[in-house]
Parts: sequence; C-alpha cells; structure tokens
Amino acid sequence: MKIALFPLNTVIFPEGELQLRLFEPRYLDMVSECLRTETGFGICLIREGEEAGQVADFFPMGTYVKIIDWDQMDDGLLGITVKGEQRFRVEQTEIQPDKLCLGEVTLLDEDDELLPVSYKGFSDLLKEIANRYELPFMDEPERFEEASWVSDRLAELLPFEITAKQSLLELDNALSRFDYIQALLEKIDSGQYSNNS
Repeated sequence: MKIALFPLNTVIFPEGELQLRLFEPRYLDMVSECLRTETGFGICLIREGEEAGQVADFFPMGTYVKIIDWDQMDDGLLGITVKGEQRFRVEQTEIQPDKLCLGEVTLLDEDDELLPVSYKGFSDLLKEIANRYELPFMDEPERFEEASWVSDRLAELLPFEITAKQSLLELDNALSRFDYIQALLEKIDSGQYSNNS
C-alpha cells in the first residue's frame, strides 16, 4: 500500500483524534487528494528535523489516519481533524518534487482480545481519567473491556514523553503495552521519570 506520509512531533494511536493546521502547499495538496479520493495518509513521529520545510527523518512505525472534519480557519489556514485507523510499518520511501514523502507501508493488525481480569486496573484508571475530564468516550462503556482500545487511550492521555509514546505504538499487543505503561507509571511514582516532551 502506498500512502503520503506526514512527519509530525506527535504520536497518534488507532481511534485517536488529532487536529492539525496546514499551510504548506505539499500538505494542502495531500489533503485535497485525500478528500477527493476518500483515502487517508500516514502520521509518523519525527526523529530529527522540523515539521515544516525539508523532509524530516522519522520513525518507520506510524498510524494511518482519515480526515473526519475540515474547516478554513480565521487566519486563512486549513484546519483538519483526523482519526487514527491502523498502525503501519514503512518499508520504503520516495520524495516527490514538492517534497511530499510517499511510503510503501504494511498495515499491522490489532489484537481484539478482551481485557484480562488481572489488567482491569488499567480500565479503572481510564474511567477515572475520562470521568474527571468529561471525555466523550464515557458514553461507550463496552469499549472499556477491549484491551487494545484501553491501552491506546491510556498511551495517548498519560503524561509520557513522546519517545515513550512511540515505543508504546510499536508494541504489537495490548498486554505488552500495559506492562510498559505500568513500568512508566512506577517510574513517575518514584520520581525517576522526567517528561521532556
């Protein structure tokens, strides 16, 4: 599968939402093409470089997203909201003349197991966060039983540095993600963790 790639200083997980403001011609053209063909693009975390200008060096694991809303903003920029659909691995890339990066990617399957009883504390933690901040997915109680969904929402919401979020994205199953989240939370509790993002 060949898709346009958008390197950013952020990590998005499947079913997560992200708002972007666009001004570079290469990305405005990309969005026009996505809207015209009802396709998406890939978001990858920048390893080195900037979001604007030259193509940045980025991590080869990212998330395929689709545009779910767009609007012309007061400052003349295009605002879009995207929703994560599926993780992917970049196999090879090519740079177009307009500096848009295209990637041959392999889409990665998500596990669909239910949350084991021994990991129920993570679901309770997510419910607590969702209640406190009145997050919209409180209206979907059945989702709190889905291991992948719970691990992805916690990875988004907890105050981990961006490289830790990337590491969580790269793990292939929810239980591994929970174990890594637990290790990060224990570091935070013990004061050994600093968030530099």
